Amino acid sequence: MAIEDLISSVPTGLWIGGEERQAASTFNVLDPSDDQVLATVADATAADAIAALDAACAVQAEWAATAPRKRGEILRSVFEKITERADDIAALMTLEMGKVLAESKGEVAYGAEFFRWFSEEAVRIAGRFTPAPAGTGRILVTKQAVGPCYAITPWNFPLAMGTRKMGPAFAAGCTMIVKPAQETPLTMLLLAKLMDEAGLPKGVLSVLPTSNPGGVTSALVDDGRLRKLTFTGSTGVGKALVKQSADKLLRTSMELGGNAPFIVFDDADVDAAVDGAILAKMRNGGEACTAANRFHVANAVREEFTDKLVKRMSEFTLGKGIDPASTLGPLINSKQVSTVTELVSDAVSKGATVAVGGVAPGGPGNFYPATVLSDVPADARILKEEIFGPVAPIIGFDTEDEGVAAANNTEYGLAAYVYTQSLDRALRVAEGIQSGMVGINRGVISDAAAPFGGIKESGFGREGGTEGIEEYLDTKYIALTK
Repeated sequence: MAIEDLISSVPTGLWIGGEERQAASTFNVLDPSDDQVLATVADATAADAIAALDAACAVQAEWAATAPRKRGEILRSVFEKITERADDIAALMTLEMGKVLAESKGEVAYGAEFFRWFSEEAVRIAGRFTPAPAGTGRILVTKQAVGPCYAITPWNFPLAMGTRKMGPAFAAGCTMIVKPAQETPLTMLLLAKLMDEAGLPKGVLSVLPTSNPGGVTSALVDDGRLRKLTFTGSTGVGKALVKQSADKLLRTSMELGGNAPFIVFDDADVDAAVDGAILAKMRNGGEACTAANRFHVANAVREEFTDKLVKRMSEFTLGKGIDPASTLGPLINSKQVSTVTELVSDAVSKGATVAVGGVAPGGPGNFYPATVLSDVPADARILKEEIFGPVAPIIGFDTEDEGVAAANNTEYGLAAYVYTQSLDRALRVAEGIQSGMVGINRGVISDAAAPFGGIKESGFGREGGTEGIEEYLDTKYIALTK
């Protein structure tokens, strides 16, 4: 489909109660590769948020009472609809977010999988029936839908960060309002349209693009009818949302920032470690909370690892994501380019060496090259702050305990990566790493069938796996007389 036709096929109004509505004002969505306007979309207000909550509440009881098999069949239809339109969704995602087309196609496949996985989990919501230990009666435990939910999703994965929340919520019988990031609302609006076509009942999903997230969020969080808040984004915003939600004691799930260590031990297969490093660092152009943020490499193999990583990083071709020849697209905006530039400059000023890249090309678009920093000092900001860009800082270590201690020297705890050929060491280190997820000899760990989430200041709650649906279920105990 031609780009103009693709853009024109996307709803640009608010999606409330299964229908497109116009708003009093609009805002522009920009292509980060050249900052040109892609589309103009409706700008939701607090009043629009309440209208979306009205729609969600109106159908909540009916949706929760819908047979689990029926809910599952609808989710399966959504999976098939996304798969059918995969090329269009990927192209749209690349246009508004910037990632190369191959990355977008990968996200579409990954994002769709949450609907397939939770279509199967919808019929496996379990309870229990047991005799009371005292012999006085029976204990019946059942699970019920939490109720209307509010999901705030980020710009870096415009599809998957929404499907990871919608899949379990709808499978559990919850309605949901989604606020996509201001930078990337088009993918979510197209998804809403496709879900309507797949048979999702009207009112179960609403989508509110907005340039006023604070006003929209406050209106929903302060309304006693909302029962769940789920957020993917920065730790700072997550903390503020948890505080804001406390007054109504909302159920919350927080998938927040990361500072993932990538640890290469002296017994590692260095070539495999470099392959994994490219995946862990450069997936999504480095704009991922699970991206390898700092590379702790045993000094015995550090030179070899660095030389081979530099060679691989130098092979990336910077360009518009929609161009098939590009292997690295732009960052999301100029602010992110400035952030990455500052982190690299700070490291260099403290003694780090730029082995490749390190300078934004300038000109139109928000580009930054694949970069490797060697000999990074321990006090460099880039080892402590989330980079969200294609920069790999390398620091050495000698002993296993030293490597683990360095990996744990952060307030974050989302993902970690370990390369070693020793099973004993792999298990020992994985248990010692303070992280919600650990990849052993692999650079990509996300899987719809596995629980995704962190510890410490990377948040709480899990998305995906058999655990994911529990975030949208309340446990009820019913006491029965003998």
